[in-house]
Amino acid sequence: MNQPIDILLTQAIPAAIDARLCAGYTVHRLYQAEQAGQAEALLAQVGHRVRGVVTGGVKGLSNALMDRLDALEIIAISGIGTDAVDLQQASRRKIHVTTTPGVLTEDVADMALGLIIMALRDLGVGERIVRAGQWGKTAQALSHKVSGKRLGIIGLGRVGHAIARRAAAFSMSIAYSDPQRQDDSGYRFVADVAELAGSVDILVLAASADHGQVIVTREVLAALGPQGYFINVARGKLVDEAALVDALTHKSIAGAGLDVFADEPQVPAALLALDNVVLQPHRASATEETRLAMGEIVLENLAACFAGQRPPTSVTA
Repeated sequence: MNQPIDILLTQAIPAAIDARLCAGYTVHRLYQAEQAGQAEALLAQVGHRVRGVVTGGVKGLSNALMDRLDALEIIAISGIGTDAVDLQQASRRKIHVTTTPGVLTEDVADMALGLIIMALRDLGVGERIVRAGQWGKTAQALSHKVSGKRLGIIGLGRVGHAIARRAAAFSMSIAYSDPQRQDDSGYRFVADVAELAGSVDILVLAASADHGQVIVTREVLAALGPQGYFINVARGKLVDEAALVDALTHKSIAGAGLDVFADEPQVPAALLALDNVVLQPHRASATEETRLAMGEIVLENLAACFAGQRPPTSVTA
């Protein structure tokens, strides 16, 4: 009888996917061990047997931990970002790194549009006034129209295209910046991000974080200007966060909607006191339907790997 394959789980996953993972593998919960201060003991006991890691795009897998897993064959990411895994190190060790592309596109685009509407229409401020019993007592300034605005998208991949489709329904004009010009998109291409920011009312960051360099700099925010709004559904580290806090505090941009931050789950304290920013705890793909679909892809990748096949969504050589 074959010995069950050991899997290291770095974070909680949907119960239905968790149950199927446990039915097929021996699962070791690193996140629970970390909470109990027993991570070292767990790794010392099972690290040499672990053949697969299931993790998230933000959590990823550090090189230090990868190096402790001598039998590792696959890092199955529930997400599309690979920036938290050293792909070159994984390739050198012939470890597959897999993602869950496609299935979270619509949810992330929905979140982007939700943040746009919340930010421009001051929905968060209005809700706080109502909940505090201040309706009729506290005046709320007029908000800004969403329809007809000029939208700029940084990163015209799957998510960028989905955001553009939604924006078109709001009669927005659409421009984009991307390393690859897409002449068949029908949208205006602007190579320079600062130039793009200076030509739009709303700037949405939907770029891949695989290379991790800051894209939205102090210069970009200055170009966006005091009437402009910034939306981030990509990664916090792609933004000069100190410059963004400064721009919001001094109202050198009008507002922002943020689902991601540079050092999650830490949010700059200055942002918490500002009414011109909408904050979310990195939940763009956090719907039951999408997380289950992501889990299905993770299971398919694991099964393929341990059957000696190339996993369907492997991103490593």
